[in-house]
Amino acid sequence: MANNQYIQPVFLVLLSGFLFFNSVRLSTCQSIARCVQNEKEALLKIKASVTDPSGRLSSWTGEDCCKWEGVICDNSTGKVVQLKLRSPEIPDSFTDNGTTYQLEGEISPSVLDLKHLNYLDLSLNNFRGSRIPNFLGSLEKLRYLNLSGASFAGNIPPSFGNLSSLQILDLNTFYYSSLESDDVEWLSRLSSLQYLNLEGVDLSKAGSSWVQATNMLPSLSELHLPACGLFEFPPLSVVNFSSLLFLDLSSNDFNSSIPQWLLNISKLAHLDLSANNLQGNIPDAFANMTSLRELDLSENSLIGGQIPKDLGSLCNLWDLDLSGNDLDGEIIEFVDRLSKCANSSLESLDLGQNNLGGFLPNSLGQLENLKILQLWGNLFRGSIPESIGNLSSLRELYLHNNLMDGTIPKSLGKLSHLVVLDISGNPWIGLVTEVHFSKLKNLKELHIAKYSLAPRLTLVFNVSPEW
Repeated sequence: MANNQYIQPVFLVLLSGFLFFNSVRLSTCQSIARCVQNEKEALLKIKASVTDPSGRLSSWTGEDCCKWEGVICDNSTGKVVQLKLRSPEIPDSFTDNGTTYQLEGEISPSVLDLKHLNYLDLSLNNFRGSRIPNFLGSLEKLRYLNLSGASFAGNIPPSFGNLSSLQILDLNTFYYSSLESDDVEWLSRLSSLQYLNLEGVDLSKAGSSWVQATNMLPSLSELHLPACGLFEFPPLSVVNFSSLLFLDLSSNDFNSSIPQWLLNISKLAHLDLSANNLQGNIPDAFANMTSLRELDLSENSLIGGQIPKDLGSLCNLWDLDLSGNDLDGEIIEFVDRLSKCANSSLESLDLGQNNLGGFLPNSLGQLENLKILQLWGNLFRGSIPESIGNLSSLRELYLHNNLMDGTIPKSLGKLSHLVVLDISGNPWIGLVTEVHFSKLKNLKELHIAKYSLAPRLTLVFNVSPEW
């Protein structure tokens, strides 16, 4: 799945729209009005409150603060409206001589003198486990606040509930700090919020109130709550997630079945419930979530039963991950249903590490947009279907550690974009010739070796010495 380390596409749309709206009136170095004196003094106090090993704020001199790096002013008034002090991305967080780019220290209360500030980004700096200042909740014009990866700790100030204009709030800890919230009632007051990321924030003491709080946000389109210590899906009689497109609840500990109300969020395009100790079967009602593009139910070893055939009717899916569960039975009906999608967009299908069995269906070859196919670690038998050669976009194929005791078709040689092929750990039979690999010009990894616990390998290779 698309991992939570990366900025998600929905967020990029929100952010680009936000920046476009503001760019009409903003400028960094060509502002018509010069900056206001008291705001310049406030910025200098902010500079004095942090250490700046790499000199990122060295441009903060001279009369016109609207020309300073990271400071953006309104063209017509000269008032500071945006403060962009994000540290460079973590892989590049050090200069050539080993100096960190991160600002350190504390946030000065002088930021409150920037009365028109609507955008504040302090992400990826190092505030060394200090608490998020309560006074940030007084910046009532803020529409964008990003404190992610900035090493804050302690409780999120309930005063954040005063930020009624806030559209984007990112407090992702990147697992580097111990940020928490004992009571998330303040969230319910952020009536303009569209994007919320609390990844790694400990919400375990807040109980199930996270559902009620976020369910009251009419504009919320993207919600990230992975690794938050959540443990309960409470009942929800009225679902108000009318704008929600993206929901990530991965790496929590719900230890329950998937609730019906979650399946009623009709606009969801991305749903990640991986690594949650979820129980029971995959609900048939998933078939009604026709807007889904990405569905990740992986690493829930308690999910069992067969894959519902109607799950194959989700023709807008481009990424489906059901790996690491206890699914059993055959996949013929499910794949047959998938193959009937007139314009299937499925690019990645991962059913690995389950107890699925039977033969691979010939209809696999009709999933022509597949780029990654993972069926490893199951109980599949027989041959690779001849139709595999129709998957002209396939880049990675994983069939290792099954019980496949049939032949490898020559049509495999048609997969000209294939980069990784792993069919090891299977008791294959038959003849393998150069034709099997004739067009695999991009192949970088090939694994055929017998797994130590598998039956004997009786493949015969008929290739020239020069091959």
